[in-house]
Amino acid sequence: MSFPLFLAKRYVKSKKDSNFISLISVISIVGIALGVAVLILALTILNGFEKTVEEKITNFNSHIHISAFGRQNLPDYKFAIPMLKKEIDKDLKSISPFVSKSAIIKSKHSADGVEIRGILPEMDNSNIGKYIIEGNYNLSDSIQNNKIVIGKKLANKLDLKIGNKVTLFTIRNNEVPSFVNPPGVEQFIVTGIYESGFAAYDDLTAYINLNKAQNIFNINNNVSGYNIQLNSIAKLDSLSDYLNKSLPYPYYSRTLFELHQHIFTWLDLQKKPIPIVLGLITLVAVFNIVGTLLMIVIEKTGTIGILKSLGTSRKQIIGIFTYQGIYLALIGIVSGNLFALVLSILQKNYNLISLPSSVYFISSVPISIDIENYLIVSITAFILSVLASIIPSYIASKFNPITSIKFN
Repeated sequence: MSFPLFLAKRYVKSKKDSNFISLISVISIVGIALGVAVLILALTILNGFEKTVEEKITNFNSHIHISAFGRQNLPDYKFAIPMLKKEIDKDLKSISPFVSKSAIIKSKHSADGVEIRGILPEMDNSNIGKYIIEGNYNLSDSIQNNKIVIGKKLANKLDLKIGNKVTLFTIRNNEVPSFVNPPGVEQFIVTGIYESGFAAYDDLTAYINLNKAQNIFNINNNVSGYNIQLNSIAKLDSLSDYLNKSLPYPYYSRTLFELHQHIFTWLDLQKKPIPIVLGLITLVAVFNIVGTLLMIVIEKTGTIGILKSLGTSRKQIIGIFTYQGIYLALIGIVSGNLFALVLSILQKNYNLISLPSSVYFISSVPISIDIENYLIVSITAFILSVLASIIPSYIASKFNPITSIKFN
């Protein structure tokens, strides 16, 4: 072990102020640990929020959403799907036709507006089933036994449970109800309740079989559009633009990000101030190291004078306090990483902190543990700590031996 490193460890573990680590060292380590932990948690939550919102939107929609201008109906999917497959070719993962119409849903206790989404089970490419909390997501062809899957918030509002009956009032033929075109009225049985934590879906969207939807809205074999999943979103924008140019009227293609532009714009706004906040937190940690080492330098002024009078070089003096800064930084960085990891795991497994889903689109603080965030923050903190350690180390090396001994 080198002489500067040996003295640095002795200074850090000095028993003058405590049984193990001096009070000054403890304050420095705690400051670095908190700074690192806050940085990591901020990035972890931000990444988790973006991934969770994007995942839920994709699960309930698709990468590319094809519909018609003015909510018109599109021709029979059996003829349209081969055309769409040909246009998208090898980038296509799956394609699912759907019917999407507004209706009124009524239970014994209340009534509300709802968006009815008709899906074809054998072609469904959503992941709604993973959000089912009661019943099941089985919407197999059921012309006789009507099945409907609703969100938890809507179920609570209408006081519905699995097995309860609801009545749907629908507009037929896309025309205003009249004596010659009366509204559709049909009963359904609640067979599934889902909870995504996304108020826009849990409160407004209900799912039934596509054939049944075509029947109650009286649109024959037409559909409202298609949900398209791609193998990769790298070509998302270019493929959507290509489809808009190549598909005939009234086909209209929109990407996931265009369909929910307000949400992703809001996410981008959340990300913009993050570098400033993280920079300020980092500066606090750096100044903490500088202040700590300066106090130690003042405390050890007499010792520095004695060491220099015994022949210790300026380089060795700089090394002593630089090693001390690195030692403090490493303990603080490791502690901060562990603290952030423990809090992240607790939040991920037990949802300790909840959020109002009507405001934040999700019901709890999302966590995305990414090793890259830990490495970036740790390396950055270490480099800044080393640089910060040089300042007081250089000051210590400039002390005059005689003056330093008198100061003691």
